[in-house]
Amino acid sequence: MLSGGGARGIAHIGVIEEIEKQGFEISSVAGTSMGAVVGGVYVLGKIEEYKAWLFKLDKMKIFSLVDFTFSSQGLLKGDKLFNNIGKFITDENIEELTIPYAAVATDIINKREVVFTKGSVFEAIRASMAFPTVFTPVKTENGLLVDGGVLNNIPINHVNRTPNDLLIAVNVNADIPLEKPGTPNFQSAAELSIYQKKIKEFRDEFQKFFPLNNEERLSYFDLINKTIDLMTYRLAQISLEMNPPDILINVSRDSSATFDFYRAGEMVEIGRNAAFKSLETYKATTNPENQPSKP
Repeated sequence: MLSGGGARGIAHIGVIEEIEKQGFEISSVAGTSMGAVVGGVYVLGKIEEYKAWLFKLDKMKIFSLVDFTFSSQGLLKGDKLFNNIGKFITDENIEELTIPYAAVATDIINKREVVFTKGSVFEAIRASMAFPTVFTPVKTENGLLVDGGVLNNIPINHVNRTPNDLLIAVNVNADIPLEKPGTPNFQSAAELSIYQKKIKEFRDEFQKFFPLNNEERLSYFDLINKTIDLMTYRLAQISLEMNPPDILINVSRDSSATFDFYRAGEMVEIGRNAAFKSLETYKATTNPENQPSKP
């Protein structure tokens, strides 16, 4: 089970790699938002290609994927981004995959979760990661779909279970101290300056829709995203309390900002490190003779 979390969700790649390295067989995947992306790419057998693409993204390439829209429903159309992601998400139906897969979105018109367990993998992912205020929502015949994290950022209850399996949940928004593996930072001061300029342009574009008065210390963009972050965090805690997994892999919410996709290499290593520690703890507290073989 893979949670949403923006760029922090890249850590799911490292988690998956470590799970398989330790000899576990992944028999089912459910995800929300970025978790749905990584999970979908994995079940399609494209995770290596997707990781290679992410590793080539620097700050400027990320902004080349930005396509502003004048719609009041979202700042970005997302066409450029999803066209690129489409290279790794072939147009297959979920029900035809060899590994059961589920992606969660939120229907804000009908006030309910929408769980994709059949139909187009690409359409499911596009809906699941339609982050409110950023990407335009996905229209359906009777609804309007946004990011699944609005209602269920850790969709433990939608994993396809099998007898004697292990339920592994990956939470990339954990309120824990950040432990960084020793990964180099290749960004120069010049690149950082350009990136900060682009971020400012991004925020300025957003504020055209929601002007900031002189008395407000947080921009509307910051305020909305901090509110959504807090909401998804609390709902995730409730979900974990109601549906405790066999193994919980936590990645610190301080590991990266939501849109820091240029830090892909670092996030993969953070995920790998978190998975290694959790799996070792599980092994140390479980009788090896009784360990199930599949998560």
